[in-house]
Amino acid sequence: MLRTTTALAVGLIATATLGWADADENELVVNGEIEITTHAPAPAYVDGLTEIYSGWRFREPDTQLTQMDDFDNPAFLAVDAAQITWDTVEGEAGKSCASCHGDVMESMKGVRATYPKWNETAGEVRTLAMQINDCRTENLKAEPYDYTSGKMTAMEALISVPSRGMPVNVAVDGPVQSTWEQGKEMYYTRYGQLELSCANCHEDNYGNYIRADHLSQGQINGFPVYRLKNTKLNQVQDRFQGCIRDTRAETFSAGSPEFVALELYVASRGNGLGVEAPSVRN
Repeated sequence: MLRTTTALAVGLIATATLGWADADENELVVNGEIEITTHAPAPAYVDGLTEIYSGWRFREPDTQLTQMDDFDNPAFLAVDAAQITWDTVEGEAGKSCASCHGDVMESMKGVRATYPKWNETAGEVRTLAMQINDCRTENLKAEPYDYTSGKMTAMEALISVPSRGMPVNVAVDGPVQSTWEQGKEMYYTRYGQLELSCANCHEDNYGNYIRADHLSQGQINGFPVYRLKNTKLNQVQDRFQGCIRDTRAETFSAGSPEFVALELYVASRGNGLGVEAPSVRN
């Protein structure tokens, strides 16, 4: 029965599609001035690809245009809210984010491009969400955010804005290597009743359609992402949970060691693409 289900799932990807549609050749320039790289040679350690493409290149023209102007991009409602939070004093320490970091557009420039990354003090790989919560609990003496909450996702989006256009540059060796290897193994592991891995969709079949869904390479240089499908800003590990649920498997928790490893590996697959966050997708 399981093999039959798996065969049907593979058949859905391989044959029950609307056809192949390559990534387009449009260029992403935000606000007429921020040029963002959406196509680059694949990093040498990505075995299954020779070129990498942002998910923006697989979207419909009207969706692409929505991301190209911050006034049209609905994610900036959350960014504006996070800016207020950044400047607001909260917690027992009587400080705000700005108390330590000043202007977010200056102090956070380049930060998004390097996460997840090794934190020497903690002796662990940290995602941007983990670092935000560490700042809240240790420096502000405030309550942490829920990992995929609206407040967390909005703060990630705000911190990402100053890095737009900068190349993703996530480390894969040194102290992060064992975590990176764990994430790579997860990427190629088949999950659920449908026995599908991340690679089955985003490496083997990108460009294909599954029903009306145009599969991209699953790059995460645009996260947090405003999805038109659910009309909200989405955090990357929330998307991981959705993908694994789609395989009809029990998923991991957001912030779990498994998802930290997966985020590190998937982020590294986009090294060389430009930071887009907050982006707009279907």
